[in-house]
Amino acid sequence: MKEILYTVRVEFGDCDPARIVWFPNFFRWIDAASRHFFVECGVPPWHETEKTLGIIGTPLVDTHAKFIRTASYGDTLQFRVSIPEWRGKSFVQRYRCFRGDEPIMECDEVRIFAARREDDPSQIRAVAAPEEIRRLCS
Repeated sequence: MKEILYTVRVEFGDCDPARIVWFPNFFRWIDAASRHFFVECGVPPWHETEKTLGIIGTPLVDTHAKFIRTASYGDTLQFRVSIPEWRGKSFVQRYRCFRGDEPIMECDEVRIFAARREDDPSQIRAVAAPEEIRRLCS
């Protein structure tokens, strides 16, 4: 299983008045780490995969996070990102966030590979992960 690292430096504006990272920021960083994972694995930008494979992105359909320790201004956080499970039309993307060796939070997301619906291109549908992308990310 391939694991890609994504690093974030916590800024003052990422924190609440108690100087603790405001929890929605973790989800913002996780979303960025998700795309970073695909880029580092060699998956082209979504506007290119739409032209070649019909894939417009990987929308989130479920998330589950566990916060273990707090993070604060000045911390450097490292997200370890992997895909431990491929399903029919979805996959699980796992994020483990650390400050050095200290675990900060864990999150599993279920995402789909999305394509435009042929009968209504303004709507999306889940499609099986293209074999080419699975190969690059495994």
